[in-house]
Amino acid sequence: MKKVFYILIVLLFSGSVFFSCKQTADFKNLSSAVVPISSPISNASCIGVGATAVAIKGTMLAGQTYTICGNVVINPKDTLIIQPGATVAFTGNWGVGVHGTLLSLGTKDAPVYFTYPGLTRTDQIGANPATDVAYVGKWTGIIGANDCNKIILKWTHIEFAGGKPSGDIAVLSASPYPIYFQNPYGVLVLEDSWIYGSVDDAVRTLGGKLEFYRNTFEKCGYNSGEALNAKAGTIGDFAYNVCIGIATNGPKNSNISAIPGVPESNIRMYNNTIINCGYRRSAAGRGGSLNFEQGAAGMAYNNIIVNCKFGLRIVQNPIADTANIRYGYNYTYTDSASVANQIYPSLSVSTAITAAQPTDVPLPSTFLPAGWAPGQTYTANTVILGTNNPQFINGPVPLPTGANLRDIVTVGSYNFNLKSTSTYIGKGYTNFVPYGVQNSTVPLDPIYGVTQYTLPGRDIGAYQTNGTGNQHF
Repeated sequence: MKKVFYILIVLLFSGSVFFSCKQTADFKNLSSAVVPISSPISNASCIGVGATAVAIKGTMLAGQTYTICGNVVINPKDTLIIQPGATVAFTGNWGVGVHGTLLSLGTKDAPVYFTYPGLTRTDQIGANPATDVAYVGKWTGIIGANDCNKIILKWTHIEFAGGKPSGDIAVLSASPYPIYFQNPYGVLVLEDSWIYGSVDDAVRTLGGKLEFYRNTFEKCGYNSGEALNAKAGTIGDFAYNVCIGIATNGPKNSNISAIPGVPESNIRMYNNTIINCGYRRSAAGRGGSLNFEQGAAGMAYNNIIVNCKFGLRIVQNPIADTANIRYGYNYTYTDSASVANQIYPSLSVSTAITAAQPTDVPLPSTFLPAGWAPGQTYTANTVILGTNNPQFINGPVPLPTGANLRDIVTVGSYNFNLKSTSTYIGKGYTNFVPYGVQNSTVPLDPIYGVTQYTLPGRDIGAYQTNGTGNQHF
């Protein structure tokens, strides 16, 4: 009966997409789910005993703090539910292994925290990454096994994670990521959440049905790593996210290592705000903003790219599925000539063949030399430097005096909403729907699926003047 109910909801919602032009606040309340209680978990003592994983299931209760003293695992048929306002505090480099289902169901007023207590953030402009605790990995992360059913994280803070897995968690993944997912048939939802700090990628996927909406990624990757590094048949949407100070890119999509029979990687990346990314990437020619490579398909529309090392990369070697990638309406602001020269990354430097689109801003003809072809090295007309200001309510545009491009790595007191005078308002491309809507991949459900498929926005970037989009202010 529950399955039928989910199908009816998805069909009704899909119908509203195609037969109505109303795109406002039908699903605006993103914190209304009633979180069930099943087998309440006591917070009276430490959970876990070291590297050997202890099984956990039931419900972590609202407002309580749970201390994790060793690796824990959710068994294949079990579910761990975390209610609003709960804190999961790790005492060491331990992780959460997920074979079954993890539901972290915070709200706007009472988010859930996965954290390592007692740490002090160094969020000052120009702080030294080599001494920054955000890039250390104090606890392991949330590691989905290859039989993981669902990981659903809503209004959840994940802080200081990405330590090298140990013991039973190392069997699931030898690599350190705050979130790791590897079941091509499972579901991974990240909504209205924050990831602060990681050694490498904030999220790594090897397949899966993915929906990432309205999140914030800060200080992800020490000298490599994306906000999202999707591989091996990952499908879904990455929309209305803020990525700031990422070592390499915001979202990256590749089809490498896909299992035969699994659909190729295909992610629709739209209405994101991506700022000062790519400057801690150690490999030459890598890093920047958005990336498609090695057989991956998808879309990239309505993104704001501010002072990133490279613009949108459609990679030639290993080549992306260029026949099934659509992009345009991406707006770039830069204070730097070196960035202006890589708004369309050159093949010789970055193995990219991104084509200039007449819907992009700045208009390609205003800064590209006559006769330019995709992948060619060029020297941009510097008339575009400092122009095309998105007019954030408060943002690092132009670059603060005395700062360099690698210095802006956290949101801090910035507000990336657009002023009413911004020329980015009303310029978005909306003639498509989320991948998950078109392909019915993840159910529309406030607990067990995606709370809201946020449609492409009429304004460029993660924040919309009608109140939809990213809700982190």
